Amino acid sequence: MAHELPELPYAHDALEPHIDTTTMQIHHGKHHAAYVAKLNDAIAGNADLEGKVICELVSDLDSVPENIRGAVRNNGGGHWNHSFFWKLMGPDGGGEPTGEVADLINASFGSFAEFQAKFEAGGATRFGSGWVWLIVGKDGKGAVVSTPNQDSPLMDKSGFPILGCDVWEHAYYLKYQNRRPEYLKAFWNVVNWNQVNENLAKVKEMMAK
Repeated sequence: MAHELPELPYAHDALEPHIDTTTMQIHHGKHHAAYVAKLNDAIAGNADLEGKVICELVSDLDSVPENIRGAVRNNGGGHWNHSFFWKLMGPDGGGEPTGEVADLINASFGSFAEFQAKFEAGGATRFGSGWVWLIVGKDGKGAVVSTPNQDSPLMDKSGFPILGCDVWEHAYYLKYQNRRPEYLKAFWNVVNWNQVNENLAKVKEMMAK
């Protein structure tokens, strides 16, 4: 089965004024769509790879033939990262986390404010293009990490992502130009903490097996 571009779970203008309509249209409809198309081209004709869901594919790059591994890493990573990212935002997002995510953040960072500062710094200091993540490590604690390009913590097995923010220029440049730190602060206004709690619950279930 070919990979497909998922629909946004909200309208393109739903995250205004924090993330603008034109950026969402281009980011989803052009950039993400291109990752999907190039991933399908890369794995075409390889039944083993075509049979894997995207999470399995990007978390086991050693199984990908070397001649297409770079294309699968970049475009498969772009597909998984963005599919994950869209769900992390919403028009009714923002505020402070509640439930088990709040407990994890307080236990791991001391406070939500301390976590925010570390997350923003991780995104602002990522050189070039990449992502910043809140992961659950193998010790069950929360940690902030950043990855280059379209890599994710799934690839290096450093932990399980439950929140992430895209810091490629295409994610923010139309509205924020070179002011990446301002974009990262605006991100808190759209975070869907219910989804982050769902992600944490899935991670805990997986780690318990």
